[in-house]
Amino acid sequence: MRPVSTDTATQFDPHRAIRDLRNLAARTGGPAGSRRLCWTAEWAEARAMLREELSTLPVTVEQDEAGNLWAYLPGRSADTVVVGSHLDSVPAGGWLDGALGVMGGLEVLRSLAARPEPPARSFALVDWADEEGARFSRSLFGSAAVVGTLDVDIIRELKDRQGDALPEVLAEHGVHIDAMEGCQARLENVVAYLELHIEQGPVLEHQGLGIGVVSGTVGIERERLIFDGQAAHAGTMPMPMRRDSLRAMSRFALELAEIGERHVGVTTVGSVSCWPGVVTAVPGTTTCTMDMRHKDADALAAMFAEAKDAAQRAAAAEGCTVRLEHIFRIPPMVFDPVLVERVRDAVEAVEGHRFELPSGALHDASEMARAVPTAMVFTSSIGGLSHTKEEDTPEDHLAMGLRAFHQAVVATVDAPM
Repeated sequence: MRPVSTDTATQFDPHRAIRDLRNLAARTGGPAGSRRLCWTAEWAEARAMLREELSTLPVTVEQDEAGNLWAYLPGRSADTVVVGSHLDSVPAGGWLDGALGVMGGLEVLRSLAARPEPPARSFALVDWADEEGARFSRSLFGSAAVVGTLDVDIIRELKDRQGDALPEVLAEHGVHIDAMEGCQARLENVVAYLELHIEQGPVLEHQGLGIGVVSGTVGIERERLIFDGQAAHAGTMPMPMRRDSLRAMSRFALELAEIGERHVGVTTVGSVSCWPGVVTAVPGTTTCTMDMRHKDADALAAMFAEAKDAAQRAAAAEGCTVRLEHIFRIPPMVFDPVLVERVRDAVEAVEGHRFELPSGALHDASEMARAVPTAMVFTSSIGGLSHTKEEDTPEDHLAMGLRAFHQAVVATVDAPM
């Protein structure tokens, strides 16, 4: 560990964190958006920047068996408060998604390291690996591995669009699937996890607020559906005699939207591909993805049951068959009441309200909430946009979010034991 340098031995500065975010965007972004797809050179460059900043602090930096990057600051107790998020992004993504939580956590770490005495509890900053799942379709990779919910047999078979196998790509970054279980030891002594993130939706902006308290995260059911019909010539096969798999999938997609609206949840067909995929052929096979979300577990289960029935009926109506392949599932998570109350107090101190909302997006906090007390702070998102280069948040809202996050984290680190 290195001693604290004089330029970092200062009080918490939210604007320094914002400068870090802009520097990160300059190094790993551009007019087309962020280029931090996990397990790529650009993602490694983002990690290099984080390591550069950590090298000036009295911390121990380690990469665990799942590729998560940890920075540890010892306290007077082995009990450890963890903060973090993720530096990886979707292709052409925004400059704040995930990165805000990492750079905000870095600034909290700087302030704790600058104290003349060690904090009451130990402290850790973590940059979770592959939160987005944008390359191999498995979201929350690193945090799920630590919590123990990552199915190794499933991820062993995953490939990206170029056909690269996940185990081989991981090995290039020092991660070996058969050894990943060892990362679960990182939860030893962890007593709390807090995360700062942009909302990625329009609720706070619609309320005229800059920051908010997160009550928990919604549950998600994600599946791949394969509709099989019969490929045929587009000119010679009469319409009534076709077994058009795309028509079957289209019936399903329309009914899936109705299911989401009926249950006041959200449902999405995010990708569609057809075979043979040429203009002169009736699609013989159509594959689509389904994502459904709800804050209530029973409602989510009902949505999923109705979706499966809708898929079977849509297939039968077009003389096709359908099968489902499981991709990902996580139940709704309600955050820890003690930590949430600390966040409420911090948000009230910074912006004068206690407005609370659930997160419609997944976060690493969703996995951590399974195992340890967890809470989150949200900042607003302009237009509710995220996962796009247009993603943005007013700078004063970022500063407010950083201040509230810092207050909630410090209160947790310093809480009586």
